[in-house]
Amino acid sequence: MVPVLAIVNKAYHPDKQSADVPAGTVEECIQKFIEIDQAWKILGNEETKREYDLQRHEDDLRNTGPVDAQVYLEEMYWNEEDHSFSLSCRCGGKYSVSKDEAEEVTLISCDTCSLIIELLHYG
Repeated sequence: MVPVLAIVNKAYHPDKQSADVPAGTVEECIQKFIEIDQAWKILGNEETKREYDLQRHEDDLRNTGPVDAQVYLEEMYWNEEDHSFSLSCRCGGKYSVSKDEAEEVTLISCDTCSLIIELLHYG
């Protein structure tokens, strides 16, 4: 199966543009081609896609509301079964983050309400 970005990118490829297209349109197509190519490089690689997804999630949280509290990772409870850290929220829900995500994420949302905590690290 051919990825959608690959199909869309071919439509904007500079070699696929007809000769009678206005110069401004060609420049727009080239710019779009570059943007799609960059997106493909990020989303086509599992590691960079994971980093991108984490950053998008954190950006969404920043736009959701103010941070309710600052918590050091060491203050959270370690769950050996699923290798994650968690902390109870005042609403009764919980904040949780996997061991891997804890190294990269700074904002964590409650699984029940809209509260957000900022994750801090010593040193």
